[in-house]
Amino acid sequence: MLKPFELASEAKPDLRQIKWQETEFYALISYGLPVFTGKQYGDGFTPPAVFWPEDMDTDSWCETAKNAGMKGIVYNCKDYDGFCLWQTAMTDYGIKNSKWRDGEGDMVRLLADSCKKFGLKFGISIAPWDRHESTYGSGKAYDDWFCGLLTELLTNYGDIFYVRLDGHCGLSHGRMQDFDWGRYYSLIRKLMPDAVIAFRGPDVRWYGNDRGVTRPEEWSSVPAWHGVNEDGTSVPSPKGKNSSVMELDIGSRKAIKHETEFIWYPCEVFVPMRKNLYFDEEDKYTAKTKDRLLTLYYNTVGKNSCLMLGLSPNKRGVLDEMDTQILNAFGYELKVMFWHNLLQSSAVHASSELSGLYCCANSVKNEKSLFWRPADGDKTPELIFKLEKEELFDKLVISENITNGQHVEEFFVFLKNEKGKWKEVYKGKTIGYKHICCLKAAKSSEIKIVFKKFRRFIEISYVGLN
Repeated sequence: MLKPFELASEAKPDLRQIKWQETEFYALISYGLPVFTGKQYGDGFTPPAVFWPEDMDTDSWCETAKNAGMKGIVYNCKDYDGFCLWQTAMTDYGIKNSKWRDGEGDMVRLLADSCKKFGLKFGISIAPWDRHESTYGSGKAYDDWFCGLLTELLTNYGDIFYVRLDGHCGLSHGRMQDFDWGRYYSLIRKLMPDAVIAFRGPDVRWYGNDRGVTRPEEWSSVPAWHGVNEDGTSVPSPKGKNSSVMELDIGSRKAIKHETEFIWYPCEVFVPMRKNLYFDEEDKYTAKTKDRLLTLYYNTVGKNSCLMLGLSPNKRGVLDEMDTQILNAFGYELKVMFWHNLLQSSAVHASSELSGLYCCANSVKNEKSLFWRPADGDKTPELIFKLEKEELFDKLVISENITNGQHVEEFFVFLKNEKGKWKEVYKGKTIGYKHICCLKAAKSSEIKIVFKKFRRFIEISYVGLN
């Protein structure tokens, strides 16, 4: 009988989850009525005429996102206020009844086209809770209406990589709505089968806060009761346990020692660029600094998660100049940091190597489909990289071949010093899709990685030194 941690290692991602993970860093852009009212959450009764961006420029949004190193943009198409930012046939409460572009404007179209122009993936966010729609709280009639909105968004704007369903349910017209999540999921799967369903969905889990706080160890393979079924139901929690998205440990051997069922349910971390989700002039000096963004990046993308950064253009329809400058500087820093792998010309020695078509220790220097897997009897496998000369560096990037699950539980990084002796410089836990080891700046010509603890086997797809 397999032990719990061995069972956990059998959970694997599907293709849509892998493609989402490869996106790594993307924006959630919120631009609607709250930008013009100064209220972060609309009441559903603000007149559409309030929406009036005089200098709308979605190309500039995408250019900034691209410069920042993002690979996608998710647009908040309808928030709790019910105001639809596309040419919907389902309601009159939307952009078609604003005076902007004589009621012919379509924010979703503009942004989808700009994303395509700049080579960015495009996703949508839509809140089921609606403070305007009169059928809210009526059951099936509301679900019919909401599925009509989803159908429009998923059939008129090209490929969509990500669908964000806000799970918050509040009162509207004195009523609550029991959302038919299974019906929503089924429709998304039918119309956009390659898109992940996130936030309140079965493909991607939200960490649970908007502060960018993360776990010391992030496992993508977690007990099944942390997830959501395809029919929209939650998996029952074991007696005495609560499925808290913010639990500090949901995947270690200790945390799963009594578990028998596991799923692949990777983590997304959301944090707004400023204090609030929607643009507020008074918020201006709460913008994240370049150094704060770097820390967020290392603790999310660099710790087996994806980072969603919340952006909101100003009333004119452009990103604030301060935000743009910070994001450009941040993106430049990332580009300079990771543009070249110092290990590409190095000699690679492995403690052992499992023979096979896709298995080669020398392949880990390049981001390709090959990987290194040590022989089954190798209890403390290691990789040694010998550079042509001493190099200065402070970042080491390691990736597992997650198509076969997540396995590494503990590893160590050593550098050979001037006396020819190995010195430990880093101790890490989980790796998963990517682990960025932030080191003290050092010079060396030899680097050793020792894998001390893992589940069943390890497969390393990439090692980079920067």
